[in-house]
Amino acid sequence: MTIADIFAARSRIAPHIRRTPLVSSDWLSALADADVRLKLESLQITRSFKLRGAVNATAAFLEHHGARRGTAGQIVTASAGNHGRAMAYAAERLGLKLVVFTPQSAPRAKLDSIARHGADLRPAATYEESERLAKAFAAETGATFISPYSHADVIAGAATVAVEILEDWPGVDIVLVAVGGGGLVSGVAIAAGALSAGRVEIVGVECDASPAFHEALKAGHIVEVEVHPTVADGLAGNMDPETMTFDLAKRLVTRMVLAPESAIADAIRGLFEKERVIAEGAGATAVAALLAGLPVAGRNVAVVVSGANIDPELLARVLQRG
Repeated sequence: MTIADIFAARSRIAPHIRRTPLVSSDWLSALADADVRLKLESLQITRSFKLRGAVNATAAFLEHHGARRGTAGQIVTASAGNHGRAMAYAAERLGLKLVVFTPQSAPRAKLDSIARHGADLRPAATYEESERLAKAFAAETGATFISPYSHADVIAGAATVAVEILEDWPGVDIVLVAVGGGGLVSGVAIAAGALSAGRVEIVGVECDASPAFHEALKAGHIVEVEVHPTVADGLAGNMDPETMTFDLAKRLVTRMVLAPESAIADAIRGLFEKERVIAEGAGATAVAALLAGLPVAGRNVAVVVSGANIDPELLARVLQRG
């Protein structure tokens, strides 16, 4: 993937997405002794960065294949929620049939939106099972499987986040990015590396409860980890053993750090109380790295707040525990 692919994605998705703001955070700047600015993908149309990759992948599918009859013209995906919602939105706008396999534990805020956009929503026990079922459905029916993270067009769309950050703040030194399947951090690393000649550091932040990349990088290859319950549900789950994002992260991401569960909850509260920004657990995880003491003093730090699709009941519980 090249920067040309990323700029092609940018042109492709421009009519369908929102350019999100990069705003200064006095709270985090004082806490970290740095200039900290928040890239608010929580304000994206479907309330997460996932819309960028979903629109690019579905639009590219139409360019390459055109409108086809029957299941061969259908697309299928697996999602913890945000990618499914974004794909459903994109498929509705572009006139494609979509099947989404998603874990039963996914937040209602995400599941209800997927159904509202007309996708065929199919439950699974876990995220890993969602991926297995989606791939099996594609093999059996001839539908096209679009991974939520291990897909070149999805990654190129996500990479446009970094393009906007570098345009708005050429002096940025570090970009903090939450990591689940690795599509966003891979795309951001490719784009930032190309646009800054490798000057900008990319720091991936995983939740303690699901350290798939942390353990894989330590082992030198993809490993299966034990996944624990987490408020950052969008980051939970093991990587697809065939994912392209592990090698991209291994080559291009400066370092990978872990955020404890308590810091993620504190980040959700802090964003709401200090910034009046609503963030889901996954969306607040990059902020949690700063709360947990990641050293960035004196640097220019952009933090991607990647999503806002949190159930109101969960948000209320997190806020009340503070």
